[in-house]
Amino acid sequence: MDATVKTQDTNGSVTAPPSAMAGLQPFLHDAVVTLHAPSLVISRADGQLSGGADGFYHGDRRALSRLTVAAEDIALAPVHGGLRGADRADFRAILRGLGETTPDPVVGLHRRRSTVAGRLEEVFQVTNAGSEYVRFRLTVTVGTDLATMEQVKSGQILEAVTPHVADADGLGLTWTGDDFTAYLVSEPAPDTLQVPTGQLSYDVHLQPGTSWSVTLSCTAAYADGEQFPAPTAGQLPWRTPVLRSADRRLDRWLEQSLIDLDRLRLTDPKSPQEDQRDQFLAAGAPWFLTLFGRDSLWAARMLLPLGTDLAAGTLRTLARRQGAVTDPATEEQPGKILHEVRRGTLQIADQLSLPPVYFGTVDATPLWITLLHDAWRWGLSPQEVEQLLPHAESALAWMRDLADASGDGFLKYVDHTGHGLSNQGWKDSNDSIRYRDGRLARPPIALCEVQAYAYEAARGGAALLRAFGRPGADAWEEWAQNLATRFRKHFWVEDDHGPYPAVALGGDGRPADAVTSGFGHLLGTGLLNAEESALLATRLTGPDLNAGHGLRTLSSEAVGFNPYGYHTGSIWPHDTAIAVHGLVKAGFPDAADSLAAGLLTASAAFDARLPELFAGHGTEAGTQPAPYPASCRPQAWAAATPVLILRSALGLDADVPAGTVTIAPTFAHKFGPLTVTGLQVAGKPLEVTVAADGTSRVVAPDGLAVVQR
Repeated sequence: MDATVKTQDTNGSVTAPPSAMAGLQPFLHDAVVTLHAPSLVISRADGQLSGGADGFYHGDRRALSRLTVAAEDIALAPVHGGLRGADRADFRAILRGLGETTPDPVVGLHRRRSTVAGRLEEVFQVTNAGSEYVRFRLTVTVGTDLATMEQVKSGQILEAVTPHVADADGLGLTWTGDDFTAYLVSEPAPDTLQVPTGQLSYDVHLQPGTSWSVTLSCTAAYADGEQFPAPTAGQLPWRTPVLRSADRRLDRWLEQSLIDLDRLRLTDPKSPQEDQRDQFLAAGAPWFLTLFGRDSLWAARMLLPLGTDLAAGTLRTLARRQGAVTDPATEEQPGKILHEVRRGTLQIADQLSLPPVYFGTVDATPLWITLLHDAWRWGLSPQEVEQLLPHAESALAWMRDLADASGDGFLKYVDHTGHGLSNQGWKDSNDSIRYRDGRLARPPIALCEVQAYAYEAARGGAALLRAFGRPGADAWEEWAQNLATRFRKHFWVEDDHGPYPAVALGGDGRPADAVTSGFGHLLGTGLLNAEESALLATRLTGPDLNAGHGLRTLSSEAVGFNPYGYHTGSIWPHDTAIAVHGLVKAGFPDAADSLAAGLLTASAAFDARLPELFAGHGTEAGTQPAPYPASCRPQAWAAATPVLILRSALGLDADVPAGTVTIAPTFAHKFGPLTVTGLQVAGKPLEVTVAADGTSRVVAPDGLAVVQR
């Protein structure tokens, strides 16, 4: 049947209804998020896109803000809904009372969602399992405000954009704004299309035992193309491991995380070969679905046991954008690694305004150096490493010459623009760095973990320079030793529980003495001696930091502790995993086991898709953690966490230049018997088996000696 198109004249746009939530960041904890970067869909648990952050997004722009279905004069009762992998979801509902001759429901609506880069497909299928003929009108309502991601995140309520008929046949609708277009088509065509209100109506007639369906497809694109395109199908930059353990929670956690990581992949259009573009991981959906220096580096580092291709792509993508000049507006400096890249300026109210390419980070530069070093040890080819060494030398020089804002030998930061990030470590909220009494630290600020990153980077950089016959190795080892000496003198403080390093030095050079999860980032870097490491292992497993589901970012005994605080009491999975790995490297496997067990419990509570962060109430408040309502989910370094936990449990390390693979199972016996295949070192398969008694067997590539401890 040809569609009847109603095109009543309208003047201007349709105004969105007022909302009491205007100006507040939307919550996501009960949302269903399907993802295929740079696109994603956010909906309610019943599948409806109807308000808040709901929508189909592409490249940080909302292509659809409304996609709802209703049956005229019939109640839809949702009965089931959820993810199928990372990029698909389905939802079921009952059309209450329709065709029913017994108490059993008989007419069901099955809504299937598929998300690919630049395209959303939604299938509505109605099935009549009853014995009566039924007829009804099904109406799908669509619309959009074409909001930017920062407008959505800041809770702005925008006017809806007026749609237009997509083509002469009346098959769908289109919306256009600036350089962005969304196009929706229906197959079959609706019986009635009301253009101004975006209503597509279908007259459905169903004999017993029959079904009817309609497919809506929405495509979205920028006129000038994608900033960071999705990778070509089949070009996965890692080997997908298969884990079989006695604890199915661990297996499921790893499986779901790898599925999510697959769909967080983006490519660098500046790569020299268009058909082999460098890949990296976007930071997280929905707020940070783009290149973030720190996040992309940490995630690639955690995934090194799966191969070095992702690390190489991440390193090269960031190296192409490495700072070359001094620009106070963007905080660019020669040798510095950037913080984030956006299509346009990121404007959040009147408080934050970040340029499209922003360098306001103090830790991405040393993390870049360390990733290069670690990737080399895991088997990145010497040719690829050597091509990046000039960038490493520039990054090292930045640490020494430009990162010290006050001349005391510590890496520190200060926002000179007045509208950038006031804190420029991973805890970058403006209230995250504080004293024990709750006072906020003032810039320039030297973070404890950044000094550890710098120490590790200087040592790793020295190893690279020496291995490739470049000058400066001895000088960088001396620089690292001097940094450790200064750290020991200036950072360590004491409370009733004993000595510990302050979270930072404030602008006056005095320690900001809050007790935080930052301890975990120091362990295993070499910055601490054995006695200091033992002190921190004890502190990390204390009840004020270890909530039972992971590490609190701020001690529960501190003034200002808030279990819902973004960096002041919440739990971040990647933060805990870094501590687990550091504890294992420092020789404290029992402490590592305690923290890893908490994360495993949390993973089950979040259906194996751990969010960016969650609330830090602790197990004393309940067996399951409460969500942080606005958290990204999935998020790259949270999704990479189970790989680092597995590596820590196995005590797995590689030194391909030295010809060794090391296995030293720590708490792996808790999951035994355990077998993991599909790991990778030096580009070849690696297999590990751990028996229930803790004994291990390793199948390593030829040419690599297995060291078992």
